[in-house]
Amino acid sequence: MQPLPASVGLVLPNELRNYLHKETRWGVEWHIALGPGHVRLLRDVFKDSFRHVEEFTDVTAARTATGLKAVFEPLIDQYSFVTDRDTGGRYYAVTIRYRINLYTPQGDKLDTFTLTGYGSALAKGMSTGGPLERATLAAMRDAAAKFLVQFPQQPPGQQLARDEPLSVQSGAATADNMQIEAVPIEESMADVAAGPPPAPSPSAAAPAGAPEPTAPPPPAPPGPKAGG
Repeated sequence: MQPLPASVGLVLPNELRNYLHKETRWGVEWHIALGPGHVRLLRDVFKDSFRHVEEFTDVTAARTATGLKAVFEPLIDQYSFVTDRDTGGRYYAVTIRYRINLYTPQGDKLDTFTLTGYGSALAKGMSTGGPLERATLAAMRDAAAKFLVQFPQQPPGQQLARDEPLSVQSGAATADNMQIEAVPIEESMADVAAGPPPAPSPSAAAPAGAPEPTAPPPPAPPGPKAGG
């Protein structure tokens, strides 16, 4: 892929950096730290998407920078999962819903993109953490691939491809809350199960990484909490 020629700002707020999903499912306490892995993932995605990327902790700091054509602020809206007990012992599945706020170089909010990543992994062995980790990484990779492929086709992406700064006027013609569509990636179940990483305990954090693409399952429901 060829990066767009624009220089952009990437805001990674504390809300994203410290995102922790906690849930009790079938009597098991799950603590899934998504923040550190997403910081690394988003740095790589935006480095591959644009000629130059400056990182900030908030939009106010980005507003003081010079030479930027746009500012992006990605956030995790929701993380949900199902386990092998929910699927009859077959697989684990993860859905991660993202919101990407788009600002002008002056810090004025221009638009919001919504994006959902799906991932699954076969339930194998005695570990509970390993399959959920693989499914989480697959969902992260799925979302990253959709952004890389589809954002350049959006009106703001086309404008940044011309190295033009985004403005409130240029955003007036776009639809608010634009969605990057879910495009399934067809893979065999053998690919899903290939190359399992070391399995953490159920309370371990899901690390950042990018395994081979896995078959996206149907969207997982928002995780209902079940007592033990």
